[in-house]
Amino acid sequence: MKIALIGYGKMGKMIEQIALSRGHEIVSIIDIDNQQDFDSEAFRSADVAIEFTAPQAAYGNYLKAWAAGVKVVSGSTGWMKEHGDAVRKACNEDGKTLFWASNFSIGVAIFSAVNKYLAKIMNQFPQYDVEMEETHHVHKLDHPSGTAITLAEGILENIDRKEAWAEDTTDPKLLRIDHIRRGEVPGIHTVRYDSEADIITITHDAHSRQGFALGAVLAAEYTNEHNGLLTISDMFKF
Repeated sequence: MKIALIGYGKMGKMIEQIALSRGHEIVSIIDIDNQQDFDSEAFRSADVAIEFTAPQAAYGNYLKAWAAGVKVVSGSTGWMKEHGDAVRKACNEDGKTLFWASNFSIGVAIFSAVNKYLAKIMNQFPQYDVEMEETHHVHKLDHPSGTAITLAEGILENIDRKEAWAEDTTDPKLLRIDHIRRGEVPGIHTVRYDSEADIITITHDAHSRQGFALGAVLAAEYTNEHNGLLTISDMFKF
C-alpha cells in the first residue's frame, strides 16, 4: 500500500517506521514547510494519507487530501466541534473517506469497550459517583483529550444520572473530567466510581506512542478497503 504522511513529528516518524516494517511504501511526507506537496503527483499516488497534526490544521488537511483523491486516517483532535458536521456530510453524502479516532491504541479500544460495559453495570448503583482524569505530555494543546471525551461519551450513553461532561465542575449531574499536563507522558486515562464504602478504578496507561502508531497503520490498511466515515468500532468488533 502507498501511504502519505501528513505531519512528521514524533508520531509521524514512528508511523513511518511501522508502515515500512509492514511492507508499505511511504510516497509523500508533508509537514509545515512543504504544504505545496499536497498538489504533487507523489501525494496523489497515495492510497491513504495518515494525518497527525494540530487541531487548527486538521480539517484543512482533510480537504486538501480529499481534493487530491486520497483517503485519510487521522488522529488529530480538537476540530470536531467546529467542523464535525461538514466532515460527516463530506463522508456520508459526498463520497469522501475519513477514518478518525481519538486514539488508535488497541489497548484503548479494549479499555473503551470495558468502560462502556462497566458504565452499564454502574447505572444500577447510584451510590457510586463517577469521574475521570487524563494525563498527557506538556506539548498537548487541547483538553480534555479526545480519548477522554470519547470515554466520557461511552459513560453518558449508559449512566442516566449524568447529563453531560464538564471540566472543573461540582455539579452532581455532570461527569467531571480533570486534565494534567506533565513531562512526556504518552497518555493515562482513569475512570473512577467512588462511594462511601469503596472505589472502583479502571486505568489505561500507555508506555509509549508505539501502540498508537501501530493502530494508525492498521487503520490505514482497513481504510484502503473501505469507504465513508470510519472509526475504531468498525475495525474492532467488541
